[in-house]
Amino acid sequence: MNNIRPIEREAMPLRRQVTARLREAILNGHLKPGQKLVERELCASLDVSRPLLREALPQLQAEGLITWVAHRGPSVALVDSDEVREIFQVRMALESLAAREFARNASDAQVAELRRQVASQKPVNRSGSLQDVLALKVGFYSVLFEGCGNRMIGQIVNQLINRIVLFEELSLPAPERLQEVIEELEEIVSAIEARDAKLAGKMCENHVRNADLQIRSRRYEAAAASI
Repeated sequence: MNNIRPIEREAMPLRRQVTARLREAILNGHLKPGQKLVERELCASLDVSRPLLREALPQLQAEGLITWVAHRGPSVALVDSDEVREIFQVRMALESLAAREFARNASDAQVAELRRQVASQKPVNRSGSLQDVLALKVGFYSVLFEGCGNRMIGQIVNQLINRIVLFEELSLPAPERLQEVIEELEEIVSAIEARDAKLAGKMCENHVRNADLQIRSRRYEAAAASI
């Protein structure tokens, strides 16, 4: 667990810092799905007390990132293919709603910021890594959810996205996926700039559907290679 960054004594409450560091370690793959979380090791890596660690863990459990098994303690959550399918169904509905409401309600400045978020990714190295895809989406979705006028959508979708990251097949994204994501998000932004709420919702549905199909494709390829 040496890859977990120790806590810095900052203005942010220590409990929130511990939660953020553990969340980061899980989503970056330093703590693997199914891995048992040993309190002694975590406290040493984070340089915090055990009571403080225990205050932070319930938040990660509420987010679906860790599970608590009786007599065994906490471990990083496992996500199976059925749950991923269900998550994408919910994401498709919620993100489409967010795009429609953003097209109707967002200010011109928010629309311009949404365009800037996508445009800012064009000069970067498109390695197709999971980190690249996530970095692009974090900026895009933060603007989308803020401007759609419904705070609950963002809270729910962010937790669902974090759950999907735990799905092991995402550790091998297709190399071309980042470019596809950029093109799909540009289509969403173009519809929003035209204030076409129906089209924006449809383009958002397509984006989520394509992400789902990509995971299914990688899963099929992995299964075929093992035969």
